[in-house]
Amino acid sequence: MTEHSKIADEFQKAGKDSFEAVARSYGDANKGFQAIVSEYTNYSKKAFEDGARTLEQLVGAKSVEQAIEVQSQYVKTAYEAHIAEMTKLGEMYASLVQSAFKPLAR
Repeated sequence: MTEHSKIADEFQKAGKDSFEAVARSYGDANKGFQAIVSEYTNYSKKAFEDGARTLEQLVGAKSVEQAIEVQSQYVKTAYEAHIAEMTKLGEMYASLVQSAFKPLAR
C-alpha cells in the first residue's frame, strides 16, 4: 500500500468516525428534547388541573375568608411546584447538553 493510499484510508476512517459521532450526538439530543417536552407537557396538564380545582373551590367558598385561604394555598402550592419543575427542567437541559456532546468529545 502506498503512502497516499494509507493517508486516504485514514482520512476516510476519520470522516466516517466523525459522521457516526455526530449521528449519535443528534440521536441523544433528540431523545433529550423528547423527554423535556414530555415533562413540560405533564407539568402543564397538572398545573391546569390544579387551577381548575382551585377555581371550583373558590366558586364553592362560603365566605371571603375561605376564598382567601383557598387562593393563598393555591398560590403557595403553585409557586413551589413551579420552582421544583423549573429546577428539574434545568437539570434535564444540563444532562441533555452533556450527553449530546459526549460523542463529539471523543
